[in-house]
Amino acid sequence: MKKRILIIVSNANAIGPHNRRTGTFLPEVAHPYAEFDKAGYQIDFASLTGDTPYLDALNLADDPDNLTFLTGKGWASMQKAVKLSDVDVSKYDAVFVPGGLAPMVDMPENALLKKVIAETYERNAVVGAVCHGPVSLLNIKLSDGSYLVNGKNIASFTTEEEDNYARPDVPFDLQTALTNQGAIFHAASPWSANSIADGHIVTGQNPASAKGVGEKIVAILES
Repeated sequence: MKKRILIIVSNANAIGPHNRRTGTFLPEVAHPYAEFDKAGYQIDFASLTGDTPYLDALNLADDPDNLTFLTGKGWASMQKAVKLSDVDVSKYDAVFVPGGLAPMVDMPENALLKKVIAETYERNAVVGAVCHGPVSLLNIKLSDGSYLVNGKNIASFTTEEEDNYARPDVPFDLQTALTNQGAIFHAASPWSANSIADGHIVTGQNPASAKGVGEKIVAILES
């Protein structure tokens, strides 16, 4: 039977005191999408509000996977993202949260998102996220009362990267927040590819890591 992937995206389009424009960072959705598509999976999109999501980094459209996403089924499907509360997430083999600064706005505390990810994890389906997407893994308590990320090997956008990217715009430091909830944080050199799988949680550091996250999710689902 064809595996099913749910990509959950932010609905935010601005962040911080100066209303910096943002959205889902194009390669962070397009590169994993390409891996899922190559594997023959059914790929669906959900957003927190059901409104049309926003894309950031359209200047990177000349990358082949990015261009295929924009001109093929990917972006068309993402624009029709359904409201997360209307989705039966239990039917999916994996959920994936791409980054961009947008998730830092509407995903740190979203109660439904936390419930969905906890339930996905506890039924041994795959949970994936890249760059700022792992903010979706914060503040999730499992059935035993522990934090989801506690004791897990995790990568995300790093403190060092944020210092040179969007420090004045973000509400908190993601690496610090994940570490404070017990994550075993793995930081590679800035902007280098760094993806990591711990059981059925797959995370990546930055845009260069998005393809690796997609590959690792596929590898787990095929094993």
